Amino acid sequence: SLMVMTVNPTKHTTKIISIPRDTRTEIVGKNKIDKINHAFAFGGVQMTVNTVEKFLNIPIDYYVEVNMEGFRDIVDAIGGVEVNNTLDFTNDGVHFAEGLLNLNGKDALSFSRMRYEDPQGDFGREARQRQIIEAVINKGKSIETLVGYKDILESIDKNVLTNFTLQEMFDIQKDYREASENIEQKQLLGAGTMIKGIYYYQVPEKNRLLLSNELREQLGL
Repeated sequence: SLMVMTVNPTKHTTKIISIPRDTRTEIVGKNKIDKINHAFAFGGVQMTVNTVEKFLNIPIDYYVEVNMEGFRDIVDAIGGVEVNNTLDFTNDGVHFAEGLLNLNGKDALSFSRMRYEDPQGDFGREARQRQIIEAVINKGKSIETLVGYKDILESIDKNVLTNFTLQEMFDIQKDYREASENIEQKQLLGAGTMIKGIYYYQVPEKNRLLLSNELREQLGL
C-alpha cells in the first residue's frame, strides 16, 4: 500500500492520500510506464519516492517503510486504536461490526487488509488503511504515548525503515501537533482499464493536476 501525507504546521492542515498500487505512471529511473508499485520492486524506496515526487509534483522529504509485523506492533505499542467502522464484515475469523471499534494490532491489520467483501474493493481497503493511520496519529500525539516512546521505538526497530532521525521525530511531534487536528483523507480519482491484457488504474491528467495543485497549495509551493 502506498500513501502520501502532506503537513502544513502554519495552516494546521494534514492530508492523507492513497495511491492505488496499479496506478499507471512513469517509473522514474526506469524510463518506462508501469504500475506505480513496481517502482519499489525495481529500485526500492528511493525509486518509489522519485516516482511519487514526479507523479504529484511535490517534494517528498521523509519516508516510512513498514512491513506487516511493524504495522501490527505499532498499534499494540500505543495501546490499540479506535475506528468508526461503516461496513459489517468478518475477516481472518474476526467479526468487525459497524460502529466504534477498539482494535489491537492483530485486528487492526486484519481490518485494514480486507477487500473481497468490500463493495468498493481496493478503495474500501485504502479508506480503512487511512483510518488506521489517522487513529495512530491521534493516539500518538497524547502525553501518555510519549511517556512510552521507548516501547514504541523498540516495537518498530526491526520492522520499519525511515530516514527520520530520532530528534526529527520528536521535533515533528512537538511542532506539527496542531496540524493533526485537521486531517483530510483524499482518494486519487481514476478508473480501471486494460492495456495489452494488463490491468492498470488510469488517472486522468486533469485529476492528477487537480490533486497536485491542491497539495502544492497546501504546502505553500
